[in-house]
Amino acid sequence: MAKPPPEVPPTDGNGPERGQIALLAYEDWQQRGSPIGSPEEDWSRAAAEIKQHEEGSAKPAETAQKVPKDGKPAAPRSPSPAPAKESVESDQRHRYLKLAFGILLLVNVAVAAFFLWEHFRTKPLGEGFASGNGRIEAVELDVAAKSPGRINDVLVNDGDFVGVNQIVARMDTAALQAELQQANAQEAEARNAMATAVAVVGQRESEHAASLAVVTEREAEQVVAERTVERSRVLSAEHAASVQEFDNDVANQKRTSAAVLSSIAQAAAAQATITATRSQVLEANSRIAAAIATENRIRVEIADGVLKAPRDGRVQFRIAQPGEVVAGGGKVLSMVDLSDVSMTFFLPEAAAGRVAMGSEVHIVLDAAPQDVIPATVSFIANVAQFTPKTVETESEREKLVFRVKATIAPALLRKNLAQVKSGLPGVAYVRLDSNVPWPEKLRTRVP
Repeated sequence: MAKPPPEVPPTDGNGPERGQIALLAYEDWQQRGSPIGSPEEDWSRAAAEIKQHEEGSAKPAETAQKVPKDGKPAAPRSPSPAPAKESVESDQRHRYLKLAFGILLLVNVAVAAFFLWEHFRTKPLGEGFASGNGRIEAVELDVAAKSPGRINDVLVNDGDFVGVNQIVARMDTAALQAELQQANAQEAEARNAMATAVAVVGQRESEHAASLAVVTEREAEQVVAERTVERSRVLSAEHAASVQEFDNDVANQKRTSAAVLSSIAQAAAAQATITATRSQVLEANSRIAAAIATENRIRVEIADGVLKAPRDGRVQFRIAQPGEVVAGGGKVLSMVDLSDVSMTFFLPEAAAGRVAMGSEVHIVLDAAPQDVIPATVSFIANVAQFTPKTVETESEREKLVFRVKATIAPALLRKNLAQVKSGLPGVAYVRLDSNVPWPEKLRTRVP
């Protein structure tokens, strides 16, 4: 609440009372409002107005002091408070003019905003088209270490373009190199063992051949002894030879028969030795194969330590840095395949039912509204879903929508790799009727 004005000095009798003028000015300032809002400031402004009024009314007062014809001076008249009222009316007119000017300015701004909105807003395309907003998405790929280990070097940076099979990082493979050397030594040892076993087999085969020759010899001796016994039996029966000679020939026959059996047994033993040594050869050969398999496995692990880009694309960011230790499957780089870019958008049931696989789609990105990118429908969901909160539809009353995916041609992407960026928002326009031509603003325009 404003404080009452301070006391004013009494009038001097030569003009209107200062207290009355001060009170009128103070009340006027209280009605209009003070920019500062303090009573002292209001009183200062009222005092300035009093002074201005007194200076303006001084000259008329002096003119009124003329002596009339009868010689008697006229009584002094009190000045009219019209200047104060005129000041109040002037201030009121000034406020009204400011208010009118502000209203006119707001109206002009509203009209200009309406025309701008009408010019730039997305206008309906008609029954032959449908649209939905979405974002450009590229297939994300992770370059990861197959085996646990330490990262030796990362050869690319964020945002670099890489080609398929380009080396992007290297793992520390010193331990694998040592294991490879050990496998090489094991292979050499197995090969030496196999060579020894092969030599033993040759020796045993020679012994077996000698045993077979002895068997043949003993069999020949046995045949001679058997014939000698037959002759001795005939001669002994005719008393042409003594019985002693016959007995000696019979003993010699039995001795040769035993020798034959002994040589056959030795030949069988030699054959068994050959079989044993041949199994040693097979064992040595298996050890060689195992050593070779171990070498190949280690070589594959060493090759896996050289990380390569699986496809052509752009490096999004480096997840791990040189010197860090990652587990098996630990990610080192994240990249996107710029040859597989698409936009996912949502259409209501009425429009999705008229979209076929391969339908023509034109994409307009917010970052480049002057370009129109051609695409084709590569996926249509067979089950409706609730409209995501981040998706705008032509009618917000649509609760269930179908997800549609439009893929950009890889050939077009390869020609514009430098301009392809993932995550850019835009609008996808799909043509529902192939007989309806595209509007001029949505015809293909690719730089």
